[in-house]
Amino acid sequence: MDFQSVNFLKYYWGYMIIVGMLGYLIGSVSFSILFTRRFKNKLDIRDLGSGNAGFTNVLRSVGFGPAVLTMLGDFGKGILACWLGRIIFSQINLDGVPQFCIIQYGTYIAGFACLIGHVYPCFFGFRGGKAVLTALSLLIMTDWRVAILALAVFLITVIITRLVSLGSILAAASYPILTFFITYYYDYLGSKRSITFGYTIIVTTISTLVALFVIYKHKKNLLRILNGEEKKLTIASK
Repeated sequence: MDFQSVNFLKYYWGYMIIVGMLGYLIGSVSFSILFTRRFKNKLDIRDLGSGNAGFTNVLRSVGFGPAVLTMLGDFGKGILACWLGRIIFSQINLDGVPQFCIIQYGTYIAGFACLIGHVYPCFFGFRGGKAVLTALSLLIMTDWRVAILALAVFLITVIITRLVSLGSILAAASYPILTFFITYYYDYLGSKRSITFGYTIIVTTISTLVALFVIYKHKKNLLRILNGEEKKLTIASK
């Protein structure tokens, strides 16, 4: 990691804490729980179906309409958190570190914190979802190229297998690999953007943490997939 990136981490930790807290609080708003309570006679989505507070379980257990609202909410809160992180870090200037890199750091930190909030929401007893949609919003806000490729991995897997969990696991696994290759070979070596080598290392590290976090939350699904017991995608009928 280059000297400028070390300086950034050393002197601007206060900004990181602020952005991280904002991202976490935004992520802690669980739309799957809120919409299920609204449309399912105040029932808790965590007591239905798989028990996961996420889009797929809402789709299976509650229906298409609430699932779409959940999808928009979970995706939108990730966009909001990343946007705030971007705005706050745009106020930072550090000699030797391109402004693009600084803004991206804020976006990544806010998005990752939002993801943690979604999985462990402080407003709902620290029991949330698996953060796939929120992770997608992070990908889109940080690098649309990586987002398109990871989404393609997800969609192709789901279309072929009808296993949302497998699509999520494979897309998550591809995330740090795609981030490194695009950032290093296309942006850094290809000089398409003004970035430092330290930037490549930092964002690859963050994307690896995101991937491991998402895969860890799917560990039970992975065991069911290996045992041939994972349920395929269905939609609840009214």
